Amino acid sequence: NRPVEVAGCPPAGFAPTGQLWGNPIYNWDYHKATDYAWWIGRLGYAAKLFDIIRIDHFRGFESYYSIPAKAATAEQGTWMQGPGYALFEQAKKQLGELHIIAEDLGNVTPRVRELLAQTGYPGMKVLQFAFDSDADNVYLPHNFETSHCVVYTGTHDNDTLRHWAETASKDEMRFARAYLHAESRQEVPNAMIRAAWSSIAELAVAQM
Repeated sequence: NRPVEVAGCPPAGFAPTGQLWGNPIYNWDYHKATDYAWWIGRLGYAAKLFDIIRIDHFRGFESYYSIPAKAATAEQGTWMQGPGYALFEQAKKQLGELHIIAEDLGNVTPRVRELLAQTGYPGMKVLQFAFDSDADNVYLPHNFETSHCVVYTGTHDNDTLRHWAETASKDEMRFARAYLHAESRQEVPNAMIRAAWSSIAELAVAQM
């Protein structure tokens, strides 16, 4: 019961040494041999409890970051192949169509995009990520390529809208106010909710 490898994320701008979560890596060979029975049971039970299931870290089903358990940071990890579409194919076969949202944030590669398209699940757009660059930012509502997505004002990893508006940089806030037609920082939270509801996304979520 001592893991050899654990999960995490590689180094990035906001985490120079990466993220060392420490939770065990799934034994995908075993799951495949059991037709993903554990996952089918988990998804099936979740579907009884909730109208919609959100799968965090969806990219991990295409490839996941594996770190030696004894490592002090996430810098020595390796990308490993995930189960791909086989898991979702088995879930559809045994459970039918599930209402699933895929968290396709972070280091999303073309192969992750291909897997998302194959499943048919909607991905996520987060408005708090929309104002840190320019008009080409993929999280700006006018850049949503399809309505088959879910727009969030922020996720469980984000600040509250009010505090975000109070602490965002001058450039970020200038862009947000211009884009959202908000006359002051104080108007930005409600303006972001309005932008989410006004977008073409098929579902909008404002965190409480």
